[in-house]
Amino acid sequence: MRLARLLTPFSSRNYRLYFGGQIISLIGTWMTQTASLWLAYKLTGSPLLLGVVGFASQVPSFLLGPIAGVWIDRLDRYKLLIVTQILSMLQSLALAWFALRGTINIEHLILLSLAQGLINAFDMPTRQSLVIQFVEKKEHLGGAIALNSSMFNLARLVGPALGGLVVARFGAGFCYLFDGLSYLAVLAALLQMHLTARPPLPPRRHPWVELREGVSYALNNAPIRALLTNTAFVSFFGFAFATLMPVFARDIYQGDARVLGLLMSASAVGAVGGALYLGTRSTVKGLGNVITLGGASMGTGLLLFSLARWLPLAMGFLVLVGIGGVLLMASSNTLLQTLVEDDKRGRVMSLWTMGFTGTAPLGSLILGALASRIGAPHTVLISGLLCLGAALAFWLRLPRLRAAAAPLIAKLTPPPPFTVEPD
Repeated sequence: MRLARLLTPFSSRNYRLYFGGQIISLIGTWMTQTASLWLAYKLTGSPLLLGVVGFASQVPSFLLGPIAGVWIDRLDRYKLLIVTQILSMLQSLALAWFALRGTINIEHLILLSLAQGLINAFDMPTRQSLVIQFVEKKEHLGGAIALNSSMFNLARLVGPALGGLVVARFGAGFCYLFDGLSYLAVLAALLQMHLTARPPLPPRRHPWVELREGVSYALNNAPIRALLTNTAFVSFFGFAFATLMPVFARDIYQGDARVLGLLMSASAVGAVGGALYLGTRSTVKGLGNVITLGGASMGTGLLLFSLARWLPLAMGFLVLVGIGGVLLMASSNTLLQTLVEDDKRGRVMSLWTMGFTGTAPLGSLILGALASRIGAPHTVLISGLLCLGAALAFWLRLPRLRAAAAPLIAKLTPPPPFTVEPD
């Protein structure tokens, strides 16, 4: 029964197409990320420049997120997604061109990472906003979000391990080439879809007016504000640790790109399990506790990983990090999508993207600089402690947040995708 509930979004043809195309593309994306991290550290040997590469790829989401959200609410989201996928394909093929010719350097990695970050500032909130159109029934929205997390983390399980093998045997260029070609699967899926038209949009106003409205809407609703700020904090101090994985792979465990791939895939194992669990839930009741548990699991996993010196044990602790990360992020996403009004969805989800991926580059830069001074293990230890502190702070606010969310849920038309019960 629980498994059947998880699979209900696949009853929508559009969602089946999206899932099939996107998982192929995401495997390529994770292969590219693994290749770029390894190549950056191989070219420079600098944890700081690893942080710079991570910063360049994600900071546009932080700087442009709110502005992107305004345009996503004004434009045809489906056509916009097609454009961003084409641009992403060209970016990956450009990386492949330089790498296969043997002329790639750290400047190429930074500039092309920045280009992909600019694309992602529009692409990620657009995809988040379209999920509700991909599924035919709103009660399937929560399952679709959980399946999206499963898809993302299945790709994170396969992509880094495969990328590490390809880099070790053939070089980074072949990872970039596969990634570029993988976007054809997404484009083919999108072009076969038949989406229902969005409700008529309200009259357009000046973009800055709509931007202020979206930001004010998010900040003046305590539950939405808490979900966004908690996401941003954990992303800044928690998820940015991935930037330091090449340091652990080469310097702590004396390995090559294959060890890096194993480390990056380990957390995906736990993340897949966490996402599958969320997909079996039929109610948003208790998701606040799930978010707290996820933050605590992630913080504990990071703390223990920083102390481990045996590779299999370290991978086990990364599984715990993966479970916690997906429980926190997917549950927060589900609650946001449940609470937000549709005409503001693009703007709120752009703020979500700003918090989820936009603060990570700042964290990457700071953690990279800190690791160059006190070492990667001590840096990750600090990250773990801060995540545990964030989980405690969120848990202490839960009673007030539940009370504030009740009138928001009552005003939603149509009703939220899950049965909502008092906690």
